[in-house]
Amino acid sequence: MSEEKDCGGGDALSNGIKKHRTSLPSPMFSRNDFSIWSILRKCIGMELSKITMPVIFNEPLSFLQRLTEYMEHTYLIHKASSLSDPVERMQCVAAFAVSAVASQWERTGKPFNPLLGETYELVRDDLGFRLISEQVSHHPPISAFHAEGLNNDFIFHGSIYPKLKFWGKSVEAEPKGTITLELLEHNEAYTWTNPTCCVHNIIVGKLWIEQYGNVEIINHKTGDKCVLNFKPCGLFGKELHKVEGYIQDKSKKKLCALYGKWTECLYSVDPATFDAYKKNDKKNTEEKKNSKQMSTSEELDEMPVPDSESVFIIPGSVLLWRIAPRPPNSAQMYNFTSFAMVLNEVDKDMESVIPKTDCRLRPDIRAMENGEIDQASEEKKRLEEKQRAARKNRSKSEEDWKTRWFHQGPNPYNGAQDWIYSGSYWDRNYFNLPDIY
Repeated sequence: MSEEKDCGGGDALSNGIKKHRTSLPSPMFSRNDFSIWSILRKCIGMELSKITMPVIFNEPLSFLQRLTEYMEHTYLIHKASSLSDPVERMQCVAAFAVSAVASQWERTGKPFNPLLGETYELVRDDLGFRLISEQVSHHPPISAFHAEGLNNDFIFHGSIYPKLKFWGKSVEAEPKGTITLELLEHNEAYTWTNPTCCVHNIIVGKLWIEQYGNVEIINHKTGDKCVLNFKPCGLFGKELHKVEGYIQDKSKKKLCALYGKWTECLYSVDPATFDAYKKNDKKNTEEKKNSKQMSTSEELDEMPVPDSESVFIIPGSVLLWRIAPRPPNSAQMYNFTSFAMVLNEVDKDMESVIPKTDCRLRPDIRAMENGEIDQASEEKKRLEEKQRAARKNRSKSEEDWKTRWFHQGPNPYNGAQDWIYSGSYWDRNYFNLPDIY
């Protein structure tokens, strides 16, 4: 369903590229000759947004583009919109929330930190949405985004502040901020926050990623709730990538169980069937445990190999979502998905339409994508210095930074601090934009 269709037409103000590229201009560099430890040993327990990392550890995308990967499985939102049963809609929304973090799997390159005022837009006629995002704050770094269905069937928006912490052998990214999905035809709004993402073995060994924590999706109209538990891998990796949980009504009655892996798929099943399966599974595990005494003192460093690559399908389950396979050249291309591969694509027609703050026009990312690593490094340094100088000038003249497309305000559904789209971006009227590149 995420196949690229050739969509003809499109008005002059659309930036929708008709035929998408399937590869980057240049494969990635080997990181083997670089020691991340030499940089990170100074910063144990520190907040990583203040540390300048060499460009070799990056991938050629801005964090604004990386955020856009939430939209890869937009068909799940369209499907939710088309359903009349609120529990089935919640199943699709839950599948969308899980699918939104699936592209993180094996993506160990760090996206470029967006510059203050940087923007990114994506129009996908074939997937039925358009999105605008803006870097609205630099300290702390906050990225706001707003996507809408081209048929006016949904609005999806949020603001993310990725809090990064270094813990000696791993880097943990906690994506603070609320995500909101509005299904306009049903007059429904859902909110949730994303799980924590952790990159292991950043000093030696093979880098690997896990996501963990509880994700609570609330339907603010019906009071239904979906609580998903992204499991930490646990000893011997039995739980690696697993996600499971329940949809419950406002009186906490379980309506349905969900299970799967965020790297692979999500299923729904009757809660009683699921609980019986879990009970049986636990019994089997206990027996195994007793037959071979395990040492629990060792911390897992190497990426665990799960018991079986795939999810055991409980009889009576319904498949809600399955991941599209990565393209064959993905390993040489920063482990990008087909969707990620096109995010930094630009052509002459598009260049004449997008604002000068769009990260496709950012020279350090463009140089890295083209395989010019030294130039990328120099440009990154130049842009960071330019940003610092601009901040200094502002503090001298005591003027505050003004965001262009978003304003700060409470989330309309849960009251949390949020950034709300101010409108008028798609009028294509880009005057007085900051010169950030």
